[in-house]
Amino acid sequence: MSAQRTHLSRRGFLGGSLMVVAGAVVGCSTSPGGGSSSGAKTTLNVWYHAYGEAGTQQAAMRYATSFTKANPDIAVKVTWVPGDYSSKLNSSLLTAAAPDVFEIGDFNEGMARRGQLAALDDIYGSAASDFNKADLDEVTVDGKPYGVKMIDDVIMLYYRKSVLSKAGINPPQTYDDLVAAAKALTTKSGKGLFIGNDGLGDTPVLAVLSNGGDLVKSGRAAFATPQAIEAVAGLKRLHDDQSIQLGFTTDWWDPSAFTQNVVPMQYCGLWALPAIKTALGDDFGVLPWPAFKAGGTPVVRVGGWTSVVNAKGKNVDAAKKYVQWLWIQQSDLPKDWAQGYGLHIPPRNSVAASADKLTSGPAKDIVDLATKYGRTNPGTWDTAVSTAFNNAAAKIVTGGDAAALLTDAAKQAQADIDKQLAG
Repeated sequence: MSAQRTHLSRRGFLGGSLMVVAGAVVGCSTSPGGGSSSGAKTTLNVWYHAYGEAGTQQAAMRYATSFTKANPDIAVKVTWVPGDYSSKLNSSLLTAAAPDVFEIGDFNEGMARRGQLAALDDIYGSAASDFNKADLDEVTVDGKPYGVKMIDDVIMLYYRKSVLSKAGINPPQTYDDLVAAAKALTTKSGKGLFIGNDGLGDTPVLAVLSNGGDLVKSGRAAFATPQAIEAVAGLKRLHDDQSIQLGFTTDWWDPSAFTQNVVPMQYCGLWALPAIKTALGDDFGVLPWPAFKAGGTPVVRVGGWTSVVNAKGKNVDAAKKYVQWLWIQQSDLPKDWAQGYGLHIPPRNSVAASADKLTSGPAKDIVDLATKYGRTNPGTWDTAVSTAFNNAAAKIVTGGDAAALLTDAAKQAQADIDKQLAG
């Protein structure tokens, strides 16, 4: 259930919203509007993006039902939002129909500074020490947490062991290796690598980080440095070689291109591991995005989803109670959410310790890679900033001047970052 603005389109095709009242599920409007219950004093509207993993919508409903049984004065309406979740959420937050509780991929500190998110320091209590420090730090702005991380998503490279072995290719350890492998594995019937239908996906971010650079540093857009320019410009090699799959029926977040033998290497997430295992058995391995060159470092993207409370909603106290009950006071339900539908890392240490599906095989390898090489996007990496960067990268891989394009994009991004930091 990967996070970040670029990951928001990764999820499914389910729609609709449901009202959960005193343990009963009642059909409701398919629009993400409000709801009420005759048996409760308060009705919470809780938004989820349409997760692609089977069973997630039903799980969210069960959790809401359990909460209402324990708190009969609070009804919960689960709103399942298909399509462009980010745009729909941003539009809804400007209206009276805005959700009381909603999830965001990659925490956005600008939302906290603008007063859109409620501070949640009062619901953590002693449980704060049970959360992975990086996850808690990620949602903290000026010393206060403004969200509760629900899951950590790890994204890296999958490769087919048998295909690479037959071609005499070792798993790529450097970017040069990756380019060479993708080219060598490209045939008349298929390409060597799938990173996204747009031919970019996360690779511009990965390129910068893998060459020792930063996206944003000390409040300044940092992706126009010489090492960042060099690395993003290097992505053009994959396009020149015509070794990347474009325009598949599903995007990088879905493992179908990999499991259906369309490509022998794909950028995808931990969430896809169960499906890959079912399709391919043990004929696959996992790798970080390789270091761009000597002095760089491999990179594994760590995203995820965070539950937050609408600070401008009418039911802030009840919303906080729901978030606290589900993600802080419970243990079985967060564990179920993390490994019952796809596979994810629980942000809470005690829950992660009991997540048995992460303790062996490729899953453990991925957890280890995340521990060693994991990087998250900065809290100021919002839609405007990432769009400026990605638009520049898209022009660079088709022959544009990397230095000029990234310098201009950094200026655009800085204007937005300044606004975010000003609140």
